[in-house]
Amino acid sequence: MSQTPDIIDRNAARVVLLDAADRVLLLRCHEPGADRAFWITPGGGLEDDESHEQAAVRELREETGLEGIELGPCVWTRTHTFPWLKRTYRQHERFFLVRCESHEVCPMQRTKEELIVLTEHRWWSAAELAAASEEHFAPRRIAELLDRLVAMPLPELPIDVGS
Repeated sequence: MSQTPDIIDRNAARVVLLDAADRVLLLRCHEPGADRAFWITPGGGLEDDESHEQAAVRELREETGLEGIELGPCVWTRTHTFPWLKRTYRQHERFFLVRCESHEVCPMQRTKEELIVLTEHRWWSAAELAAASEEHFAPRRIAELLDRLVAMPLPELPIDVGS
């Protein structure tokens, strides 16, 4: 990864957590000091020598309390650039599929920053995502992507989902 002076490159792992009704768990993220919020899948940056898979499992445990999961394949990738706390990041993400029957989110293992920025959680169906025109989602096309993910066989290679 090449580093541009004004842009911080960052690798991240995210989890597309689906319940038995094919709903995806999203967390509402609010940037401190900014008037913007958006819905994201659980996940975050890799630590030290951590693999994407290890980061996905750790982030899922921290942000949702879910443990003992079977991490599925990487189904999506994306690279996007965004502002956060007066810095600009170019984040290279891998999204891993995890299925569970149901799960009640428990924030007890969240970091101090996660406790501040993750303000809400919700299980969304593809139809609910498509109807939520006032909300901002990452990735933007998550309703369409989720619909495809649950209706078709898993992709052989991860799909680049854009921004």
